Amino acid sequence: MNLSIIIPLVIYLILVFASALYAYSKRQQGDFLTEYYIGNRTMKGFVLAMTMAATYIGASSIIGGPSGAYKYGLGWVLLAMIQVPVLLLVLGVLGKKLAIASREHNLITISDLLLQRYKSKTLVLVASLSLLTALFAGMVVQFIGGARLLEGTIGINYTQALLIFALTVGVYTFIGGFRAVVLTDTIQGSVMILGTLLLLGGVIYAAGGVESAVTKLIEIDPDLVTPQGPNDKLGFTFMTSFWVLVCFGIIGLPQTAIRGFAFKDSKALHRGIVIGTLVVALVMMTIHLAGALGRAVLPDLTVPDKVIPTLMLHVLHPVVAGIFLATPMAAIMSTLDSHLLQSSSIFIKDLYLSINPNAIKDQRKLKLFSTAMTLILTVLVVVMAYNPPDMLIWLNLLALGGLESAFLWVLVLGLFWEKANAHGAITSMIVGVGVYVFFTVTGIKIFEFHQIVPSLVISLIAFLIGNKFGENSPHFK
Repeated sequence: MNLSIIIPLVIYLILVFASALYAYSKRQQGDFLTEYYIGNRTMKGFVLAMTMAATYIGASSIIGGPSGAYKYGLGWVLLAMIQVPVLLLVLGVLGKKLAIASREHNLITISDLLLQRYKSKTLVLVASLSLLTALFAGMVVQFIGGARLLEGTIGINYTQALLIFALTVGVYTFIGGFRAVVLTDTIQGSVMILGTLLLLGGVIYAAGGVESAVTKLIEIDPDLVTPQGPNDKLGFTFMTSFWVLVCFGIIGLPQTAIRGFAFKDSKALHRGIVIGTLVVALVMMTIHLAGALGRAVLPDLTVPDKVIPTLMLHVLHPVVAGIFLATPMAAIMSTLDSHLLQSSSIFIKDLYLSINPNAIKDQRKLKLFSTAMTLILTVLVVVMAYNPPDMLIWLNLLALGGLESAFLWVLVLGLFWEKANAHGAITSMIVGVGVYVFFTVTGIKIFEFHQIVPSLVISLIAFLIGNKFGENSPHFK
């Protein structure tokens, strides 16, 4: 093991745990559920921006995204940049509506929102099961990404790396809850910006400059510098599908929408949109360029997912590499802790308390159950992540598509369409997920679009048809 690499990482993790302990001290005040799961709705603009950006930029973006750029070239960098307006869409479309509804009705989880809007426990049950399944798959992706990162940089095997990573994230999320998550997200977002800039600079220097790197890519395969990539892989339908999947469809992701419950005021919302969009743009550009140009430096990698940790060791001084190691760790941890916390909230707030509503009076028991569930989920995900695939980006995209098919129209129409009702929402959710899974498993594509595109269209149609057979529910103001 190289201590020059490990020591900066250890210092970073100490800072993360210090933030968690601070959050724990704050957690002793006020209602436990509101504090543990949404931080008493106190996020300011910069914190909102960083937690949104850090949650969105996870293992798929920091490990999987650059591996796609390594494999398909500069066209993948162009593809990645269509994600830039994601926070503008999420916070701009849903932010204010979610904040008003959550305060008026004291909502803590997405299932609270659905129950208040649609008045259907059946919908909440279907939503909770769908969300748990997709979040679980997403957490497996993050654990694999974190373990591969440690495996490739500090010289330990995959199993050891997986256990270390799980212990780190599980413990600090367990300690501090939502406040720990957003505080560490703020630190992690800042680390990501600095780290990706350092890595890109190191790659360009090692390649002998941008022009030299591009020349070497052309020598490897001229298609690596075209917008379409090798074998026209990144054509119009692929790019359109990718935008729907990783940008437009993110509006319907519960783990990003929940941030709309927690910011302080309109000023925080507006600042969060501006700062968060700039952060996403900068990180996406630098990390994907590093992956694409990195092929000129390391042309023979057999596992593309290892491009970032391998480049880090190859082009950076060990001390700088140790600092940079915190960058992908930050991206992965900030997504994973949000998934863990939201999964825990589903079990405790949406399922346990719905069965035993009187349990809310026992704050001590709620604390015990909530924190224990966080640790139990961590252990379960570690078991599932034990045998990883070669390119985790595809597993992440599968989980993303399932969530979007289930929740996009249920959230958007529920907030903006007065006539939306539970029949329409349940039909949309079941049909959307069913069609997406069927298309994905069978490999069926319509006009070569990714399965998410027809799935969202069909789930919208299903909502409109199902809505004809139900009664209107009270609409949020």
